[in-house]
Order: sequence, then structure tokens, then C-alpha cells
Amino acid sequence: MIAAAVSWTQFARLDVRAVLDILIIAVLIYYVLKLLRGTRAIQMLVAIVLLVILYLAARWAQFEMVQWLLDTLLPYVAIALIVLFQPEIRRALDRFGRNVTLSRFSSGSPASSYDDVVLAAGYFSQNRIGALIAFEREVGLRIYVESGIPIDASMSYDLLLAIFRPGSPLHDGAVILQGTRIASAACFLPLSLNPMISNQLGTRHRAAIGVTEESDAAVVVVSEQTGAISLAVGGAIEVGLSVEQLNDRLANLFRRFRSTMALPVPAADARAIGKD
Repeated sequence: MIAAAVSWTQFARLDVRAVLDILIIAVLIYYVLKLLRGTRAIQMLVAIVLLVILYLAARWAQFEMVQWLLDTLLPYVAIALIVLFQPEIRRALDRFGRNVTLSRFSSGSPASSYDDVVLAAGYFSQNRIGALIAFEREVGLRIYVESGIPIDASMSYDLLLAIFRPGSPLHDGAVILQGTRIASAACFLPLSLNPMISNQLGTRHRAAIGVTEESDAAVVVVSEQTGAISLAVGGAIEVGLSVEQLNDRLANLFRRFRSTMALPVPAADARAIGKD
């Protein structure tokens, strides 16, 4: 009864400003944990929490040497945090800037036509041809465009088939699309280092996830071994899509409601996962 009275007295002191203050901190902690979930940074965060507990314990137990050592290292913690969490900080700032920008409400679409990509993905899937096609959206991919062979040509079904034809010098690497044009081919994309990714996913899939972790790009992947079609967005990948499903996903992604096309169904089992 006394404990209940004490608790009620404490809550009675809260005003609107204090409640808003608590809610803001709670939301910030939630989004930080959500951002770090499934990454190596969460392990480093646990180590930092343990160091804080050690510091408090040293002060409570009056371990002067330990406390002096931690006090000496404390000014460098901020710099260490920036270095250790650099990828997560960059990703968070990128997402924040992407959410507040008004460019996404403009009438222009980052990829005003993706029918050729869907058709090409169906052909690659049927013939077990590996492919990696990245759509540039609001965040520029210039650094990756410059790593490949400049094309700067209008996107077409035939050109995609020619680029990824087995034996072609442009077959390895990614094609980057800017609007309705192919900016570059044989591009190098960063491989994801997320330890939560299945070891059944090969280099193409990890590259697709990696570039979507660094930007808002959407990447279509076709497995060379199984012909399975995948779509990577926002650091996540959906594996084993049919051609119709890929068409629907891209339509929803680019906010374009288009009628379903009569597209061939891949002969290969689209649910299999390739290691290419």
C-alpha cells in the first residue's frame, strides 16, 4: 500500500513536458535499437554497456586505479563511437534525410519504366543466366557507376540480354539504371557484412543487399545456378519471386499501378536459392 502511494506520488509529479521528454527518449532508443538489430554493431553496443557498468561499479567500490583509467579513456569514447558505428550513423542520417526530403513527392519516377527489366529477368531465370540490376532512386550511386564501364544508353530488353550474355566482357558485375537509361555495366557493389544473412546466399545476393544497406536503391538478382529471382530493398532481400511477383513488387516500389503483363513463368524452381 505504501509502495503504491509512493509510486502514485512520483507519477503525480509528471507534467506534459516531462511525459513528452520521456516519449522522445523512448522513441530514439527504439529506432537506434531497430537500426542496430541484426548487425555487428549490436555486439559493440553490448560491450560499451558493460564498460559503463564496470565504471559505475568501480566508483561504487572505490577502485581508484580502475576509475582513473576509465576517466582517462572517457574523452576518447566519443571518437571511438563515431569510428565503430560509422556505417550505422551514415545509414541513419541517410534514412532521416530521405524521410524529410520532398523530392519523392515529385512527379518524376526514379525508374519510369521497368517492364524491360522484368522481361529480362524472366529470360535470365529460364536460361539460368546470372544477373544483377540496380535501380538508382533518390540516393545517387555515382561512386558505383564510376567503378564500371560507362554505357549511357537507353534501357532496353535487348541491351540487357546483350550485357549479361554468358561470355560477354560485361557479364560479371552489376548494371546500374538511372531513370530510363543504363548508366554503367560491370559495376562493383559493396558486399554486405551482415552476419544474419544466410550462408546460402552467394556473392551476387550479398552485393545486392550491400548496396541497399548504403542507399535506397532497389536491386534485381537472378541466380546463375538455379535461376531464382530475388529483389533487395532496404538491406533486406526477398528470394524466390516469380516474374509476376517481381512486376508487382516493382510496381508497388515505384508507386505505379500498372496492369499485370502476360509474362512467361520461369521453368526453374523459383523457390531455390543459388550460391553464385
